[in-house]
Amino acid sequence: MDPGIQHIHHLQRILAIEKKADLTTWQEKVRRMSGDDRVRHGLTWKPVQVIKSGFAMGDKAFVTLQRPVHHRHDSQFKAGSPVTFFTEAAMARRNRISGVVHYASEQRMQVILNTEDLPDWLDLGPLGVDLEFDNRSYTEMEKALARALEAKGTALAAFCQILSGERQPVFGTAPDLAYPETLNHAQANAVRGILAADELALVHGPPGTGKTTTLVAAVRELVIRERTVLVCAASNTATDVLAERLAAQGLQVVRIGHISRVDERLLDLTLDGQVAAHPDSREIKKVKIKAAQARKKAGTYKRTFDAEARADRRDGYKEARELMDWARHLETRLVEQILDGAQVICTTLTGAAHSLLNKRRFSTLIVDEAAQALEPAVWIPLAKVSRLILAGDPHQLPPTVKSSEAARAGLNMTLMERLLPTLAHVHLLTTQYRMHPAIMAFSNRWFYQDQLLSAEGLEKNQLPIRDPRPVLFIDTAGCGFEEKVNPETKSRYNPDEYVLITCHLELLRQDLVEKEWPEIAILSPYREQVEYIEEEIQKDEHYADLPIRVQTIDGFQGQEMDVVILSLVRSNSRTEIGFLQDYRRMNVAMTRAQRQLVVIGDSATIGNDAFYAQFLDHCQETGAWKSAWEYVNG
Repeated sequence: MDPGIQHIHHLQRILAIEKKADLTTWQEKVRRMSGDDRVRHGLTWKPVQVIKSGFAMGDKAFVTLQRPVHHRHDSQFKAGSPVTFFTEAAMARRNRISGVVHYASEQRMQVILNTEDLPDWLDLGPLGVDLEFDNRSYTEMEKALARALEAKGTALAAFCQILSGERQPVFGTAPDLAYPETLNHAQANAVRGILAADELALVHGPPGTGKTTTLVAAVRELVIRERTVLVCAASNTATDVLAERLAAQGLQVVRIGHISRVDERLLDLTLDGQVAAHPDSREIKKVKIKAAQARKKAGTYKRTFDAEARADRRDGYKEARELMDWARHLETRLVEQILDGAQVICTTLTGAAHSLLNKRRFSTLIVDEAAQALEPAVWIPLAKVSRLILAGDPHQLPPTVKSSEAARAGLNMTLMERLLPTLAHVHLLTTQYRMHPAIMAFSNRWFYQDQLLSAEGLEKNQLPIRDPRPVLFIDTAGCGFEEKVNPETKSRYNPDEYVLITCHLELLRQDLVEKEWPEIAILSPYREQVEYIEEEIQKDEHYADLPIRVQTIDGFQGQEMDVVILSLVRSNSRTEIGFLQDYRRMNVAMTRAQRQLVVIGDSATIGNDAFYAQFLDHCQETGAWKSAWEYVNG
C-alpha cells in the first residue's frame, strides 16, 4: 500500500478510537445522572430566567440567562460550549433549540442560538440549558482524512507523500526580504525559508524566541506576493493573538469563527463585526425587519379564519420569504466582498471548515502552535492550499488525548513533532527575549541542547530586592509538608506549599515598599491546588489589590509574568510524581517568568526522576537551592 494512504488509514483508526472513548465517557457520565444530578454537577442550568434577549452580530438570536442565587454548583459551561436551550412547557411545539455559549459566569450565561428568531415559548414555562457533547471537531477531522484518501494529482496528494515521510519537500531560491530590519538573523532566515518553500517549511520557536514576530513578518512578505494568506491555530486564543498582531501591522485581517469563541477585543476583526460595521448592513437590517414584521403579521391569531384570511396569511408568509431571500442575497454579496478584500484570514483549524471558505483556495497556510494540534486537525485546511508552514515547539504542552489506547497508537504524536527529526530544513529560532539567562539555563540545557542565546541586556532584568536571584528552589524535604487528595475530584493539593508562597510574597512586599509591584503568576499542574490558593488569596486583604494571577500550567501557556511561583504539590513517601512526569508541562511553567522563577517542591519525592534530579543539581550548582525551614525562619 502507498505510504501516504497507509498513514491516512492509520490516522482514521486512531481518531475513531479517540472519538469513541470521548463520547463513551461523556455518555456514561450523563446517563448515570438524574436531572437533579446534572444540575448539581454543572451540566444543566435549571430553572433559568431570561433577563435579556435580542440579536447578536450575524442576526443570530441570543438569550442572557440567570440561574437562582442559591444554585452555586460548579458549572461546566464555558465560552464556545455547545448547548441546548429548552422549555418544559407542555404547549410548546418546538421545545429545544441548539446554541453556543457566548460567555458564562457563576450565575449568568449568554447563549447565541442557532436560529434567526427568538423562540415563542420564552414566557410559557420552566426554562433550562443542557451542555451537549461537542462532536464538530471529530466530524471535520473525519471529512478531512477522507478527502486526503481520495486526492489524486493535487497539492493534497503531494501533502500525503510529504507528511507520511515518503519524500522530502521541495525548496526554491530564498528571496530578499522587504522588511528585514525588525528581525534577528535566525528569524530572517526562517522567513526566507518560508518564502523559498514550495510545499512545506517548519519553524521551531522555543519559549521567548519571537515565533509570533517571525510569523507576522512572514505574512507581511507573503501578502506582497499572494492575494490572501490563510492563518490557523489549534486554539481560539492562539488564533486571536495572531489576528491582533497582524492587524496591528496595518494588514486587512478577517477573523472567521463563532463570535462566542472570539476575544471581545477582536470583534471588529470578525466577519460578523465587519459586516455589521459596513454601510450596506443598514439596508440589509431594514429588509430583515420588514421580513420579520410580515411573518409576525401573517401568524397573527384571527378568531374567524375564512378563505380570505387564509389567503392573506399565505401572501404574508410569501412576502416574508421573498424579503428574507433578498436580505440573504445582499448579505452574501457583502460577505464575499469583505473576504475578497482580506489580506489575511485567521481561524482555528476546525474553523477552516466554515462553509464561507468552501470554495476559496489559498497559496499558503500557516499553522501556529502546531505542536499543540492533533495531526488529523491539521488536515482540515490542507485541501485549500498548496504550501504548509508549521510553527511551534514540541517541547511545550502537547494536545490533549483522552484515550490511552489512541495515545499509545500515536495520536499524541503531533505532525510537527514527527516531522522535526526527519526534514532536511528546519528553522530554529535561537535568540530568546523573555527571561533572565539564569531562568532559561536549565530548560536550554535539557530541551534545546544549549542552542539558545539570550538577547543582550536580559542579565540586568532582575527584581530590585535584597535577594534578586532569578531562580529559587524552595525544598520542603523533611518538613512534613505532605500532599492531600480531594476525595471527590481525586485532584491533589498542598496547603503547606501555599504557606511558603505567602512567605515569598511577604518578602517581596517588604523589599518593594514604594516601588512598582511586579506582575506575579502562581502556577501549579493541579487544579485542586489552584482552587485552594485562589480561595486563600481572596480571604487575605493583603493581596486584594495586587496583580497576582493563579492558574494551572496548561491554562497559562503562551503567557508570561515578571515573577512565576510554581507549586509542584507532590510530597509523599512513595516518590510518586504523577503529572510532574510530563516534562513538557514543566518546560512551559519554568519559562513563563521574566525576572524571577520560584519553584516549591519536595526533593525527596521528585529527586528519583532523571529530569528533576538534574534540575536539583542545577539549582545547587548555581546557588538557587534553599531549605523551606530556612525560608520560613528567615
